Amino acid sequence: MSEKILVIGAGMAGLWTALALAPTGRQVILLERDPPPPEGGPEAAFTDWSRRGVGQLRHSHAFLARLRNLIRDEHPALLADLLAAGCRELTFQDNLTAAQRQSYQPKPVDQDLVILTSRRTTLEFVIRRYVEALPNVTLRPETFVQGLLVEPGDPPRVTGVRLQDGGELTGDVVVDAGGRTSGATDDLAAIGVALPQEVEPSGVVYFTRHYRLRPGAEEPPRGKTPATGDLDYLKFGVFPGDNGCFSITLCCPEVEEELRKAIVDPQVFDAVCNALPGLVPWVDPQRSEATSRVFGMGDLLSRWIDLAPEGRPLVLGYVAVGDSLVRTNPLYGRGCSFAAVSAVALRDALRATPDPAGRLLGYQARIRQELRPYYDVMRDTDRQGIRRARRAMQPAYQPSLRARLTRSFVEDGVTVALRSDPDLMRAFLRGFHMLEHPQAWLKRPENLARVLGYWARGRRRNAEAYRPPAGPGRREMLERLGLSPDADPRRLAAA
Repeated sequence: MSEKILVIGAGMAGLWTALALAPTGRQVILLERDPPPPEGGPEAAFTDWSRRGVGQLRHSHAFLARLRNLIRDEHPALLADLLAAGCRELTFQDNLTAAQRQSYQPKPVDQDLVILTSRRTTLEFVIRRYVEALPNVTLRPETFVQGLLVEPGDPPRVTGVRLQDGGELTGDVVVDAGGRTSGATDDLAAIGVALPQEVEPSGVVYFTRHYRLRPGAEEPPRGKTPATGDLDYLKFGVFPGDNGCFSITLCCPEVEEELRKAIVDPQVFDAVCNALPGLVPWVDPQRSEATSRVFGMGDLLSRWIDLAPEGRPLVLGYVAVGDSLVRTNPLYGRGCSFAAVSAVALRDALRATPDPAGRLLGYQARIRQELRPYYDVMRDTDRQGIRRARRAMQPAYQPSLRARLTRSFVEDGVTVALRSDPDLMRAFLRGFHMLEHPQAWLKRPENLARVLGYWARGRRRNAEAYRPPAGPGRREMLERLGLSPDADPRRLAAA
């Protein structure tokens, strides 16, 4: 008899669990609290699909090559469905600078450095329809899981779930794919199973607005003026979508209290966009029109949960995937890829052994190997970003010599090298797209030597690789918006 897998949630993590496990012959039952998507395709999904359990549903998304390659290799029919629905593939060559194009020669690895881009609602809508058609998958919408069924023992074992309507379902494995709103860890804590957690703030608040190109209009050509950037007090980016749509996300440090309170106003949001040279052609009223309000998302905590600390399983029959296990800052665009990788790791752990403890240990080891390097780099980068945001509010701050050298190495060495050399960009993107350790490329002596060579050339000889200023300074921007640029010392002390 095949195993029965109960999956709490049918968002990206739940859908990927079904995509990974369905081909193994297991019976997969997805229990989703929210209603199904409305009839009418991607447009109706964007405007009308109610997903209270997915707060990031209408924020900007770009899906990394790791996720796109899994779809390409394991579910090619799904990739065809996504492209037919208007999703797009942005290739390595599409994003080359003018300097890189001068020496660019195609290589086979370029086929693995392709981004899949669309509105999140379109991607999820198409994947859901594909999953629903798989023969051994059942998707039950508007089914709210009230709690876990747990059999006492050492360690205890999860045997199923209790539903809000009073019913119960049992299964061989319960997969928690409930994401940020999942209550499963609280249920376990209530019976004395306290899963160790690392939690800390990402230090930012997100704001996204969606747009559509007007009939006959095309996206602005990629040029030197950046459509993405980091001004310390503000991060911004354009995300091309499907079917003539795109979105813009503005990301404010939490300490920028006045700015983040104001930017949720569409007029202020548009004013910020019009102050950023790389965004001006995108929001030109002759080219595009807004199709949504400004969506905000805060309380962005990074979290790592350990299911088997020091090699000791704390609970059997229960596995968490996606945001229920590892939660990341959406700035890096890795949440959906983390969900896919954890689902594949679960499949491989279930295949490896029938022993529940062995499965959990195998899964935990694979998660640490596959995801922990990206989590650690993200956490360290977020900590640096929080410090930079606080310093941006202190005009009298003077960086140390070491800080100035570090920033020069990044801006005048690494960034210039990447914008000049397509081979270095390939190496960097392999880490960015989760195809190898995120810092592996710069630890290779030949790559570091080339970066140092660009750094040693100096700004004048590298002038072609520098972008124009991404936007105004903090004081100028806030004054243009009618906001006070003076930091509240009490706010900084509390941050």
